[in-house]
Amino acid sequence: MATVTELIGQSVWDANGVWVGHVVDIRVVRHKGELQQSHTVYGLVVSQHRAPLLLGLTREREGRSPWLSKALARVLYAGCAFVPWARVADYGGGEVHISALKRELDRA
Repeated sequence: MATVTELIGQSVWDANGVWVGHVVDIRVVRHKGELQQSHTVYGLVVSQHRAPLLLGLTREREGRSPWLSKALARVLYAGCAFVPWARVADYGGGEVHISALKRELDRA
């Protein structure tokens, strides 16, 4: 599994080799109740514009999202695509290849 810093900024390519954009954020699920908290990646937010300020915008330390952050995120994430982790076929070397077509992706 790649680390967050390895995935942020990588180019994303669909199943036909069409460029989708850059990874600008990573969505994770936090597992509570375990001795040591762990996280599982459930998807990538991909944008055609590089925007490093998006990283962590919608999350507080406790995992809650204040209403202002949610509203700001809706504006900043407009036009971004969400790629479920299950659709990631390969990653590394600065590129992420997915098993879906660009037009099939949901908007974040």
